[in-house]
Amino acid sequence: MSIELGRFNTLEVVKEVDFGMYLDGGEQGEILLPTRYVPENCKVGDRLNVFLYLDMEERLIATTLAPLVQVGEFACLEVNWVNEYGAFLNWGLMKDLFVPFREQKMKMQVGREYVVYAYVDEESYRIVASAKVDRYLSKEIPAYQPGDEVDILIWQKTELGFKAIIDNKYSGLLYENQIFCDIYTGDKMKAYIKQVRPDGKIDLILHGSEHVGDFSNTLLQYIKDHGGAIPFNDKSDAPDIYDTFGVSKKIFKKAVGDLYKKRLIVIGEDGLRLTF
Repeated sequence: MSIELGRFNTLEVVKEVDFGMYLDGGEQGEILLPTRYVPENCKVGDRLNVFLYLDMEERLIATTLAPLVQVGEFACLEVNWVNEYGAFLNWGLMKDLFVPFREQKMKMQVGREYVVYAYVDEESYRIVASAKVDRYLSKEIPAYQPGDEVDILIWQKTELGFKAIIDNKYSGLLYENQIFCDIYTGDKMKAYIKQVRPDGKIDLILHGSEHVGDFSNTLLQYIKDHGGAIPFNDKSDAPDIYDTFGVSKKIFKKAVGDLYKKRLIVIGEDGLRLTF
């Protein structure tokens, strides 16, 4: 049996001691689960789902706490402290997550949050993190189709919009002119595939097609943000609507009808205009 450092493992309880339970770690030997993490009524023979990491003395140890990131994942974490070797991030465990200076894109500052990737350093066998996330993103061309729902982590602001990490694997882009809400680095949310380009680059939108909820409020806010009038109406071409709003013409027309019935907009030949 092999265990995965920095990830959850299901291990069997093999021994009870005054200070906790020992779990079967296979080739790694017995692994301590301290008393404060032992579930109520736990007994020898039970199988527990535990997270494995190294304690302050670099000993393999188990916990039932869920960290904010596992090895092989990306997350946005806050810096707790910095010393001459690097920065230490809060990842929800007693021992902070180390980011060596060589893995920082810029010198990390206490109290600020950064998107990082967690991995096991092959030389030291320690769990560390890197802010140079580009190198850990897949360069493969994904099999996504337009409209596919994905999970994203907002990574960084660019001149075009926001870079996002898709399904903990790929890089994608949300264009500034297609974002109708406030988003920030570190935000996690659902998004939809707009297109996968021939070179593998992925364009994202925050609204999908028919199965997305009420688009009315989004459209109303867009009109407000554009001076109270926009050059779109229910006769606009579907591709233009999709390119701008990321929704089908059917959804767009339903939203227009909803706002019109509420007397919030006027529909003209040249577009939509607010009534207030």
